[in-house]
Amino acid sequence: MAHSKIEWTEMTWNPVTGCNKVSTGCKYCYAEVMAKRLHAMGLEKYKNGFQLTLHEEELQKPYTWKKPQIVFVNSMSDLFHEKISVEFIQRVFQVMRENPQHVFQVLTKRADVLSYYDSEDWLEWQHNIWMGVSVENQNVTNRIELLKKTKAQVKFLSCEPLLGPLSDLDLNGIHWVIVGGESGRNARPMKEEWVQGIKEQCLCANVPFFFKQWGGINKKKSGRILEGKTWDSMPVHCV
Repeated sequence: MAHSKIEWTEMTWNPVTGCNKVSTGCKYCYAEVMAKRLHAMGLEKYKNGFQLTLHEEELQKPYTWKKPQIVFVNSMSDLFHEKISVEFIQRVFQVMRENPQHVFQVLTKRADVLSYYDSEDWLEWQHNIWMGVSVENQNVTNRIELLKKTKAQVKFLSCEPLLGPLSDLDLNGIHWVIVGGESGRNARPMKEEWVQGIKEQCLCANVPFFFKQWGGINKKKSGRILEGKTWDSMPVHCV
């Protein structure tokens, strides 16, 4: 586990590292860049670079955390990668259930895999397991409907990197929406009206809205102020 600079979480926990690209939001994957950097630094955990790698030893870590935390699960991978066995995913879920003092935030672009596993009752949910899907543009909004079909008790959307407008979102059954622009040297632009459009939909649907960043080459300089304020709303289910 590591303290995180990601604005909407506190810690990261990576029982899996490595992944592969599945949609346009993956094009400039920060996790891939970071994994290659850590590999070059000689870190044992990243000896395989960005190849999918399971880390059995990580499954014991949450039992050692004394203070309740909000934890982003697999910031360096995707728990619902098709090459990760259902059995391993179930073990991760067991660890999360046995540590109810923590909130575990799971985020996937593979909503089809998530939906299938859930429909087969292979996933056992609990209040502290938040399930989210990435929605970078209108082309992948089907992920929202697949998420809604699951039995997760807290469901959220991560619209980052936001690459286009998202109109007519059906937010019924969604408990949280995060929006953020892409960062880094190759960052693709995000228009303010796209962000405002999502924010207005959230306000109308009474869904907590979190604006993470404008992004760009210097995301710290760009900041995260929207319409003169920061937007930091979280689900009421937060411990």
